[in-house]
Amino acid sequence: MIAIYKKELRAYFNSIIGYLFISFFLFFIGLYFYINNVYSGYANFSYSLYGIRFFFTLLIPMITMRIMAEENRQKTDQLLLTSPVSIERIIFGKYAAVLTIFAIVMVISGVYPLVLSKYGDVNLVSSYVAILAFFFLGAAYLAIGLFISAMTESQALAAIITFAVVLITTLSSTLGQVLPTDNFTAVKVFLLLVLLLAIITYVLMHNITFTILIGLLGAGGVIGLYLIKPSIYDGSVVKFFDWLTISTRFDSFVFEVFDLSSIVYYLSIIGIFVFLTIQVIKKRRWS
Repeated sequence: MIAIYKKELRAYFNSIIGYLFISFFLFFIGLYFYINNVYSGYANFSYSLYGIRFFFTLLIPMITMRIMAEENRQKTDQLLLTSPVSIERIIFGKYAAVLTIFAIVMVISGVYPLVLSKYGDVNLVSSYVAILAFFFLGAAYLAIGLFISAMTESQALAAIITFAVVLITTLSSTLGQVLPTDNFTAVKVFLLLVLLLAIITYVLMHNITFTILIGLLGAGGVIGLYLIKPSIYDGSVVKFFDWLTISTRFDSFVFEVFDLSSIVYYLSIIGIFVFLTIQVIKKRRWS
């Protein structure tokens, strides 16, 4: 794992990608720090972090698009798949490397609350808790990007899909508010989600029987609940899209409230997508 980690970390700094990611991120943080904390006079550094959440849509694809897709395109993944190192160690090493790049940004950002404290009364504890929460938010997006990169050989395609997913999970709460709230619309939305789950299952497993089984069970469950108790779908679309919006979990930290459930949510996202990435690579090893 350490060898993979060092190799990936060197690759980021031997190319321009690592430097661009760090530079752009620090530029946006510095810009919002000036606007919110210096010019506007707010003592809460989390306001600046809140403002730059949308830039994850641009920066996460930049740093994750090559992490697995390049290996797949050059067929060097075969060397990894036949190595004595376990798949888990390979994925953990790659994820730890990209996480380190993001951690560098967060460590440097930790200077800003100290700067603010020199000129006024700043709650350093809440500022650093917000930085930690923002790190977990970024780590969740990086895990998603890692998974998407493992699914394709094209860096461009990995970047486009990652951009779309991050954008959707940033704006989905807004989308949920504009959709109709009636029960029948909710059923149609959840049936579409079941179809999407079936497609992902097939891509991961290439097992048509299991995919059809997942689709039938999911569709049957959605329709069955609607026939038995339609009221269960009241407001369910809004609630689902609110749950899907990863970035809004950071909101409570902006108001200096430590929300442990949000941290658990981010850790769950990380665990799920790292696990799925491992399964994708294991499937490729035995194909």
